[in-house]
Amino acid sequence: MTIHATHRTATACIGLAIALAGCSLGQASFVAAAREVEKPPRFFPPPLAIASPEDAIVRVIGRHVTCSGTLIEDDLVLTAHHCVVERGKSGEFTRRPLSGKDIRIELGGDYLAWGYVGVSRVVAPPCGESGGAGDLAVLVLERKLVGLGTMTARLDGPPKAGEPVYPVGFGRCALSDDGIHRAARTGGEIASVSDSTIGLEASICPGDSGGPLLASGSREVVGVVSQSAMDGDEHTRAASIATRIDRYRRVFSNARLIADGMSPSEVPPLTCEHDS
Repeated sequence: MTIHATHRTATACIGLAIALAGCSLGQASFVAAAREVEKPPRFFPPPLAIASPEDAIVRVIGRHVTCSGTLIEDDLVLTAHHCVVERGKSGEFTRRPLSGKDIRIELGGDYLAWGYVGVSRVVAPPCGESGGAGDLAVLVLERKLVGLGTMTARLDGPPKAGEPVYPVGFGRCALSDDGIHRAARTGGEIASVSDSTIGLEASICPGDSGGPLLASGSREVVGVVSQSAMDGDEHTRAASIATRIDRYRRVFSNARLIADGMSPSEVPPLTCEHDS
């Protein structure tokens, strides 16, 4: 009878381990099981057959804002610099990057993410934290997202006026009657190209910042969504600015070196000067 009673107690404890995680039987196996239950769930990307090509466009969750980003390599995400910096007491942007532990990358484009991955390092130029020139950052992920497609960062050629492009992001405008999910926005032809930015008219919502400006008919990223004159309607095309990525190739090369194991203190220092 004593054995049966102990067995019933053990069974009950295991059944309640998830809810209570505190039933002690004095047996190492049950303690180990409770500790295993207490661990946070781990999410992994789905097989390639489940993931869609658009899943390379991800949601970036920071301490202060939510933005969008693009998986350009299986362990690197491109986003906007102003999305991953600390804010001052009045909400102003500072030049202090967020710690990687304060940033999370959500995977999947529907209303609920099917996974997430952490960030180990933020690589960005010492400018652009409030938008415009230099408003890009590359996030080094804690692990590789094997099996998830990537999009190509066009670094070997400049964008051209008249080139058709469109933004994609996880933004939501004030007048939207839908929840947050990934959406391709209405773009158009590039109106102007400055030394470091791209000007165009596009429909942009809060949360689209950091998302890719894609060359129509391709998976090439030519810029990062930075600023826009928004009126609350997701269908309104208004003056918008994206940051050119071809002028900041050193940001990408430094991020690659760090992802491959080099110490951040050993990579070449970044400046606000454009790459030649």
